[in-house]
Amino acid sequence: MSQATINTDVVIIGAGPVGLFAVFELGLLDMKAHLIDILDKPGGQCAELYPEKPIYDIPGMPEVSGQQLTDQLMAQAEPFNPTFHYNRMVTGLEKLADDSWRVTTDENEIFECKVVVIAAGGGSFQPKKPPIPGIEVYEQSDSSNGLGVHYAVRKMDAFRDKDVLISGGGDSALDWVLNLQPIAKSMTLVHRRDDFRAAPDSVNKMRAMVADGKVNLHIGQITELTGDQGQLAGAQLKTKDGDMVSLDCNSFLPFFGLTMKLGPIADWGLNLTENLIEVDTEKFATDQDGIYAIGDINTYPGKLKLILSGFHEAALMAHHAFKRVHPDQKLTFQYTTSSTNLQKKLGVK
Repeated sequence: MSQATINTDVVIIGAGPVGLFAVFELGLLDMKAHLIDILDKPGGQCAELYPEKPIYDIPGMPEVSGQQLTDQLMAQAEPFNPTFHYNRMVTGLEKLADDSWRVTTDENEIFECKVVVIAAGGGSFQPKKPPIPGIEVYEQSDSSNGLGVHYAVRKMDAFRDKDVLISGGGDSALDWVLNLQPIAKSMTLVHRRDDFRAAPDSVNKMRAMVADGKVNLHIGQITELTGDQGQLAGAQLKTKDGDMVSLDCNSFLPFFGLTMKLGPIADWGLNLTENLIEVDTEKFATDQDGIYAIGDINTYPGKLKLILSGFHEAALMAHHAFKRVHPDQKLTFQYTTSSTNLQKKLGVK
């Protein structure tokens, strides 16, 4: 059933850190935003994949977790009353006769706006699943009890006192070996070769734990999961010599990386380079007037995929977008530290 058209100044596609900060920058300039995200909550990858993992390169925050950063950005955006639309994918983007844009979702929602901001990270991301027959029987959408197969850690404490099996050789695999080992009943790491892509310090710490008997390391591949009625009880490992080894586990975390898919974005007629949206560095506009791309979804010479870079891009984008949303108004640059006008918008007393 079709729904009434939602009219707003800006539609932001993606509610990760950069999309959330864009709400703040747009709000300071009197632009109302609706955000659409395929996930069921704000925060993007920070909240979905590593909510409790520390981030060390946010200016002014020596250490902050993905969830803490999300919470802070939500609080910063709150004065501007953004509207969130979760569990939705943008399926259509259409230029209208008056130079505005129509955005449609897979929930048959229709938005009309002057500006579209694509802050979709790497697009819609899905974990790469290991080639284990029948793995879906043990997959758990709810990680609250830590049992079964999970592709992300949302609550560390869910894995307390579990027999945890982790497969992979990258940063995610080793980070969670190091972080979960102290609370797990047992910790086993499996990788196809005795060579790891993770940060050298993490590899050294893991090997020290192996030497101390705190982590069981096996070189080979998991070929089968075992258990009754979807209750994971163990796994079969094939070593590099072809021998089969039985491993006890009731929790399995395979970290084989993520598959990033642009999804419908690829069909919107934007200039793309290796599945990233080309933008200029003055205003982070695409080749389509009124559409901007900020954060990991964009590309330009010298691009660094850092959250702080996305914050910078959001600020410049907002100042240019103002001209489309308020063409008859003059934009005067102001500082939040000294402008009583901006402080009033922020609710400063």
